[in-house]
Amino acid sequence: MRSDKFFAQHPVFTDREFATFLKSEGTGNPRTKESLLGLHSKAGRILRVRRGLYVVVPYGTVPDDCPVDYCLIGSKITDDSVLGYHTALEFHGRAYSVFEQSFYLTTRAARPFRFRSHIFRKVMVPASLRGKSQDGFGVKVAERQGIEVRVTSLERTLVDVLDRPDLSGSWEEIWRSLEMVEFFNLDEVAEYVLLLGNSTTAAKVGFFLEQHREPLMVEDSHLKHLRDLRPKAPHYLIRNKRAPGRLVKEWNLVVPDEVLSRTWAEVI
Repeated sequence: MRSDKFFAQHPVFTDREFATFLKSEGTGNPRTKESLLGLHSKAGRILRVRRGLYVVVPYGTVPDDCPVDYCLIGSKITDDSVLGYHTALEFHGRAYSVFEQSFYLTTRAARPFRFRSHIFRKVMVPASLRGKSQDGFGVKVAERQGIEVRVTSLERTLVDVLDRPDLSGSWEEIWRSLEMVEFFNLDEVAEYVLLLGNSTTAAKVGFFLEQHREPLMVEDSHLKHLRDLRPKAPHYLIRNKRAPGRLVKEWNLVVPDEVLSRTWAEVI
């Protein structure tokens, strides 16, 4: 019964959290913790995701096909997990498509792993942020099923998905997802770009904002700092991948025709 009290409040939990709960209930013996976890696993009450990480199996379901919240799992993989990139768009309800993989930011060592058909991949916090002690810039704490989840803000996510399109899907996926966001704090967007200090990223963000001047209420003042940081020579939209495209001189950015014309929006 004591375990049920914990499970009701922790649909996803770590063995450390369970140990803390048991200690608060007057049971601090590690063997008791392991015994209870084994007992509840055999009974089908909890499901082991990986070593030290579990999900609670809702009553009326069985472990093999019980519903799980992959965002909650991603938020618990390391003690500093932050949902980011396309996973942050999914968490905020702004992803055009749902992926079968989750991305989380961390400074810890962690290997990719698969749970069911879903893959979880770590992304190291950018070195430019770590060097400035700005790991937490644009990280918000939100609640999901009673659990606190750390996730990048929409402003940081805008920059991150353009900075690392390899973690965010096709250009159609990125553009359609970002276009689902009605409002960005553009001062925060510019501040984050400057913290990253990457000229190609500055150009990509500037280009996107300029394409969406009217709906996002973009003013020249929002673009000035991005222009100052743009590359001195032409850069491609994807670093180290020279896809055919046209040069947008204002940003010194070679942009594929599909992005310039947003061909995916054409009506056939």
